[in-house]
Amino acid sequence: MNYRGYKDLECYIHARQLRQFVSSLVNKFPGHEKFLLTNQILDSSRSVTSNIAEGYGRYTYADTRNFFIIARGSLTETMEHLATAYDEGYITLEELTNGETKCETVFKLINGYISFLDKSIRQLAGAKLNS
Repeated sequence: MNYRGYKDLECYIHARQLRQFVSSLVNKFPGHEKFLLTNQILDSSRSVTSNIAEGYGRYTYADTRNFFIIARGSLTETMEHLATAYDEGYITLEELTNGETKCETVFKLINGYISFLDKSIRQLAGAKLNS
């Protein structure tokens, strides 16, 4: 298998699956939500994968970390939009639960990547002090 950069990250793989899940859900939303909830949940779910990709393309730990934090914020926004869709009767409890489970998985994976970056920063700082 060829190395594909950010596309090989577990957090990206699962965020992409979440985005696809959300895209399929919005087909059930009523037409009057097209420029409201539909647009918001699509934007926030797309923002997760976009910020992971952009962050990965940055070449400083601080920039990369910041974009992953933004991705995490977009993820929690997506979770809130799913709750709203459920509250409005647009999706079932099963769909909400499935979406929340996907979001929680991505959240944990993004936090893991942020922790990896933090550890890398500390190791780099320690190496500079010891040289």
